[in-house]
Amino acid sequence: MPESGAEQSAEPRPLVEGEDFYREGPYVVFTEAYHRRRGYCCGSGCRHCPWKDERESGQQ
Repeated sequence: MPESGAEQSAEPRPLVEGEDFYREGPYVVFTEAYHRRRGYCCGSGCRHCPWKDERESGQQ
């Protein structure tokens, strides 16, 4: 019997440098692709947050 989508994604996959994040000096910068796969905004002001515009418009 095939697993449902929830069961398939229950095990987190390892992050892939260049796809999920890149390094900028001592920092790790998450990409937009990573944020979209995660599925929500953490509110930390991430550089590539796909919900950044929505969050900023909600603060005004």
